[in-house]
Amino acid sequence: MDGSIKVCISILITIISGCSLGSKKLFVQDLSGKHEASLDQIWLSHEHILVDFIGADSIDSNDWSQALVIEEMTPYLEELKQFNVTYFVDATPNFLGRDVLLLEKIANRTGLKILTNTGLYGVRNNQFIPDYAKKATAKELSEMWIQEFDVGIDGSSIRPGFIKIGIDKADPLTPMHNKLIEAAALTHLETGMAIASHTGKAKGLWPQLAQLKSLRVSPEAFIWVHAQAEDNPEEYLKAAATGCWISLDGLGWDLEKILFAKKHGFLNRILIAHDAGWYDPQKDKQSIQGFTNIFTQLIPALKAHDFTDEDIKLLLSTNPAQAFSIRIRKVK
Repeated sequence: MDGSIKVCISILITIISGCSLGSKKLFVQDLSGKHEASLDQIWLSHEHILVDFIGADSIDSNDWSQALVIEEMTPYLEELKQFNVTYFVDATPNFLGRDVLLLEKIANRTGLKILTNTGLYGVRNNQFIPDYAKKATAKELSEMWIQEFDVGIDGSSIRPGFIKIGIDKADPLTPMHNKLIEAAALTHLETGMAIASHTGKAKGLWPQLAQLKSLRVSPEAFIWVHAQAEDNPEEYLKAAATGCWISLDGLGWDLEKILFAKKHGFLNRILIAHDAGWYDPQKDKQSIQGFTNIFTQLIPALKAHDFTDEDIKLLLSTNPAQAFSIRIRKVK
C-alpha cells in the first residue's frame, strides 16, 4: 500500500476515534480538583505566569515576591475575560519556578481554572534537573510524581493536571531523557495524566513515541510541545497519524501550519497557545508578553481563510479538553 494512503487511513482512524470520544464524559484537574470538562469552554493550553531559569541547583522561591508577581501578572490575565477564557494551562515545571500557592492565589483572584503539572524538565543538558533525580530510577521518579497526584504538591492539597517533561532534541535520547519519558509513562499508567514534552523539532519526537509504545502508552497521551519548530510538513502528517497532539504554542506560530492541518484532515490533533508571559525573578525590569494574540490576530486570520466556528471550537475547546483529560490511554 502506498505510504501516503497509509497515513490518510491512520488519520481517518484517529478522527473517528476522536468523534466517538466526544460522547463520553471528560474530566480534567485544575488547582481546585478534578471535575467534568465542557467541550464549549475556551483554553489556553501552554502559557507561563512565572519562570526562573537560574537552574535547579540555585532556584529558591524566596527570590520572588508572590504579591509582586500577582500585581505584575494579573492585568494580563484579566484581559482574558473579554475572550471568555476558562482554562489556563501553566506549563512551568518544577525547578523552573512552579509555585502552586502563587497560582492558587491568581486563580482565586481572576476566576481562571489553572492547571499545573508534575514532572521534570531535562532541556539544556539537564540544567533544571536536581541531583536526586539524576540518581533516582524512572520508577522512583514516577512514584514521586504519582504522590503529587494522589496527595498534593509541596504539602498542599493542590494536585497536578498533567505531566511536564522536556528533552534536548536527539535520536537516540540521552539516558537521563530516556528516564524522564519512562517515568512519565509509568505515571500516566497510574494517573491518566497527559504527558506534555518540550520537544521542538520532530527529531526528538520519534524516540519518545517509540519508548511510550514499548511501555504500552498510546501516543494519544502525548503532547508534542513546541511543534512549530518543525519545518517539514511530512513530519506533521506522520505525527498526526500516530494520534499524538501537535502543539503549536509560540507567539510566532506559522499560520500556514494550521491551514495545512485543516487541508490534510488532522485539525483535530492541533493545540494552539502563545507560550507567553512571564514574570522572571532574575530581571529587574519585566518584559511580559500578553495572552491575547490568538483572539485578536490568529482567529481573525483563520476566519479570513474560511475557518468555520466549528473549526475554531475544535482548536480552542474540544482538542485541549480531550488532550488534558484525565484518562489512561494504552496502546491497543
